[in-house]
Amino acid sequence: MSREKRSASRLGAVQALYQMDIGGTPMADVFAEFESHWLGREVEGHAYKPAELAFFRDVVEGVVLNQVALDRGIDAALAKGWPLKRIEAILRAVLRAGAYELANRKDIPARVVITEYVDVANAFVDKEEAGMTNAVLDTLARDFRADEFEGAAR
Repeated sequence: MSREKRSASRLGAVQALYQMDIGGTPMADVFAEFESHWLGREVEGHAYKPAELAFFRDVVEGVVLNQVALDRGIDAALAKGWPLKRIEAILRAVLRAGAYELANRKDIPARVVITEYVDVANAFVDKEEAGMTNAVLDTLARDFRADEFEGAAR
């Protein structure tokens, strides 16, 4: 699958997770809305790139099904005194999606996952918060995928 479609899938997944977190929208409704109205469509003059729907669904569903464990790992990786619940909702969605991929999508190199979600974070938050995203996902990657980082400086 093309990198561009995967990137669009990740962006859509983060937006869907954000909508579910903020609005309490059920997953089935989010899937229906994003697949029929957003992904690969033009909305209010903005073109949304085509996405890989199976990958989009995997990330959203995977985060929902594993959220307790993912949140525990993210909390442990965050700076002391900054529990996940204090992080803004869009950043929670980015961290959860990235953590899900790092833990469950071993077919995608950890550094690719980190780079992609830092790019998504940059679309929504300032440079400092995007840097925090990089640090948290890097910590999680070294926990979930130590084999990919053996011999690399920490």
